[in-house]
Amino acid sequence: MAPPADDLQRPRLVDLMTLLAPFPGRAAAATRVALICALTTLVTTAYGTPEAALSAYVVFFLIRPDRVASIVTSVAMLVLVSIIIGFVLFVALLVLDNPMSRVASIAGLSAVLLFVTSASKLRPVGAIIAMIVGFALDKLGSVPLGELATRALLYAWLMVAIPIGVTISVQLALGPSARKLAGDELAKRLRLAARVLRDPDAPRDALDACLRAGDEDVGKWLELSLLEGSSAHTDAAALRQARSATFAILVAADLVARERTARLPASFSEPLATTLERMAEMLDAGGYPVDIELSLPASESMTPLARLAVRHLRDAITGFAAITPEAASETRPKTHRGFFLGDALSNPDHVRYALKTTVAAMICYLLYSLLDWPGIHTCFITVYIVSLGTTAETVEKLALRIAGCVVGALAGTAMIVFVMPSLTTMAGLLSVVAIGAWLSAWVAFGSPRIAYAGFQIAFAFFLCVIQGPAPAFDLTIARDRTFGILLGNVVVYLIFTRVWPVSVAGRVDAALVDLRQRWEALSALAGTRLRRAQAAAAMARRGALENDIALTRFEPSWVRPSPDWVAARRQALAELHALEGPMFLLAERQPGDAGIGAWLKRLDADERTDGAARPRHPPAADASSASPADRERLSLLMLGDSRLIQLQPASRDRDVAKERAPHAPA
Repeated sequence: MAPPADDLQRPRLVDLMTLLAPFPGRAAAATRVALICALTTLVTTAYGTPEAALSAYVVFFLIRPDRVASIVTSVAMLVLVSIIIGFVLFVALLVLDNPMSRVASIAGLSAVLLFVTSASKLRPVGAIIAMIVGFALDKLGSVPLGELATRALLYAWLMVAIPIGVTISVQLALGPSARKLAGDELAKRLRLAARVLRDPDAPRDALDACLRAGDEDVGKWLELSLLEGSSAHTDAAALRQARSATFAILVAADLVARERTARLPASFSEPLATTLERMAEMLDAGGYPVDIELSLPASESMTPLARLAVRHLRDAITGFAAITPEAASETRPKTHRGFFLGDALSNPDHVRYALKTTVAAMICYLLYSLLDWPGIHTCFITVYIVSLGTTAETVEKLALRIAGCVVGALAGTAMIVFVMPSLTTMAGLLSVVAIGAWLSAWVAFGSPRIAYAGFQIAFAFFLCVIQGPAPAFDLTIARDRTFGILLGNVVVYLIFTRVWPVSVAGRVDAALVDLRQRWEALSALAGTRLRRAQAAAAMARRGALENDIALTRFEPSWVRPSPDWVAARRQALAELHALEGPMFLLAERQPGDAGIGAWLKRLDADERTDGAARPRHPPAADASSASPADRERLSLLMLGDSRLIQLQPASRDRDVAKERAPHAPA
């Protein structure tokens, strides 16, 4: 889930406890990770495979919320790693006898494989792929004989194959099903909507987070539930409709919470909230509600916005899991995409990313080779783990990397000094690994503000405490490995901020155009489920854009866009955010409503003229003579106009104050 823009600020001590607070599923995920790491350590140490610490660390990249995704990811990773290791082995047999050719092949393989990772569908798992590549290349350069090289690369394959096998076994036994995760998420959102209806003045952070996250994860879980057999086709279809209805309920609840004129009296809010809570209980029990009966008083005396909210909630609740012929016939447009991204050959950033990462890695490789200091070889592997696409992300994550490394190293050193000397069995070492893995996973699977630190804590901790097939307390190994991690972080920072720095600005502009197109396409969609899915995706896209704009403050001055650029993009996103609810509700009322296109054209005109001559809309007809449906539409148009007026920059406040809302009655 994308974090809110404010959530990208570095955590302060005053709210650290809040970031570490428990939430449903966090402890269970951390426990599974701890168990898998302990079992992985047991297998690797029992068979004497080197770099058992890295095998335990691989687990963090394989875990997904549901068992099917974890298993699919693990199997795909094993196949991919087998291909990569086989290719590296083939090259190794050709260049082992020539040191210069060996170094050149390391650099060439690194650049090619990193380019493929950046420019293809492998990007989501790029960190683990890069780490495996780094480890394999490191072994390629450290052994001069063919037989030893073959054995070293076999160990590189086992480094991944062992945690993959353990992960699959544990997830099959203990991992939650995709169906359960989807039901739990829908139940959570229904309870959230019920709380908002009962107390509209309560903080809306959780509601905003759900709308910002969209419903893509729920849709993926429902698809995976069919794959694993935890849902029948009819159940999955009903739950897809429930997912769509839940999004509509959240939008209506957001309208009630944000607008005073949309507040509902207790005679409406209480039965609606009670019904939503009963529906959530059914989802928690593994089922879903059907044939819902909802008795509400007459709503003619309510304001148009309140009446609109009641009607929208009632329709979404009563048709929560109902499969209508229209919904059954809806099909999402299929886009056929290849393995590589559309800009793989046209975007130079993919090549530059591969070259920058390779240069940083080779600096580390040559450094510890020339110094004859193999203990800091972790700097070479660290480069592949921490390299990121943009300068902003590199700088923003640097503090979390260093903090996580220091915490993990201190914890590992404390274990070596105070705990390891008293351990005499393998069970003791596994207990230490499980404790460190559990605490690291608790951080890694929490708030995005500190999640990256959790990965670094695990990396440093494992490298310190897992030194061989038995408990060991060599502080020199811990010192060298920790220094290597810090050195790798520093080299990546220097390279990525000064060589071809990539600003996040280009990504923001392209995504902003795509976001506008999503809202324009909304008015052309006639299918209810497709329309709601489009709106949910657009809201999630807007949230991700806000995060990207927030990242610009981490960019160095020679990379960062101007304050005017940032202010203009923030203004554009704020305007789209203000119109999200009204545009969606207009489209729900009547697909193709002209008001949506008028708003989007108005925003385009504002950007072209910088607000100097905003186009005026013709005044609407007198609301007193309009039908109830027309008054609801008019209220939405006025709501959108008023929100846009409130968002006008301060420099135009005097002109705006003289204007009447374009849709206000004459």
